[in-house]
Amino acid sequence: MNTKITLLLSMVLIVSLSCNNSKKNAHENSKEHEHHWSYSGETSPEHWIEIEKNSNCDGKHQSPINIIHKNVDSVKIQEDLKIQYTPVTLISEVKNNGHSIQFDFEAGDSINYKNETYYLKQIHFHEPSEHKINGVIYPIEMHLVHVSKAGKVTVLGLLGEEGDDSQLFEFFESFLPIEEGAVKDIHQKIDLSSLFLEAKHYYSYGGSLTTPPCTEQVNWIVFKEPIILSVEEVLKLKNNMPINNYRNEQPLNERVVTYHF
Repeated sequence: MNTKITLLLSMVLIVSLSCNNSKKNAHENSKEHEHHWSYSGETSPEHWIEIEKNSNCDGKHQSPINIIHKNVDSVKIQEDLKIQYTPVTLISEVKNNGHSIQFDFEAGDSINYKNETYYLKQIHFHEPSEHKINGVIYPIEMHLVHVSKAGKVTVLGLLGEEGDDSQLFEFFESFLPIEEGAVKDIHQKIDLSSLFLEAKHYYSYGGSLTTPPCTEQVNWIVFKEPIILSVEEVLKLKNNMPINNYRNEQPLNERVVTYHF
């Protein structure tokens, strides 16, 4: 009888320990799953390479950078960049992905860079700016992400300066606020030709995505002349994004920045 009781107690103990270990492992797996990159604390840009093991976030050709004008190579604007935006391109949806406000596009607008066509996929925002010019940080930066059929990436970086209202930003912000994780269908036309990018001077260099996985071999085109939007428009975007959703400045590492004028 005593032997049976001892065996029963042993089985209860084993089951109990097994359940506790399962709960512990599940809790640890849950914590590991939640351990995702962000812009602050232990998952801020300084720690991205630690939590994004298979990323390029510790690469030698990373973005953003501080563009020092006196150190760039200058060339007259040739036919390297052709903007092919039309008034009838449709925004498909807007989302708050927890890192920025992002507008996704249907097929339509494109650019031609160095004789290759890149199609506009999405626009998102960083506050304050990620790129600097002569050490100047702007209130906001807009990234227009383009991808070729071969999967190559070219990003147009537009720095924002506070001033008069912008009809384009009024349109963007008409779909805000939007909660983190939420997606809104839009399917409305947008005319990005109002940005008049063809008239702006720009810097170009080889860099990376500014968010994990920090993929390199990205063509960067950063326009020298900022776009103008109101203080209220800057604040409205800011209130819908994480505070300071920018990556810190990355070393140039012998890369050449070219100024096109």
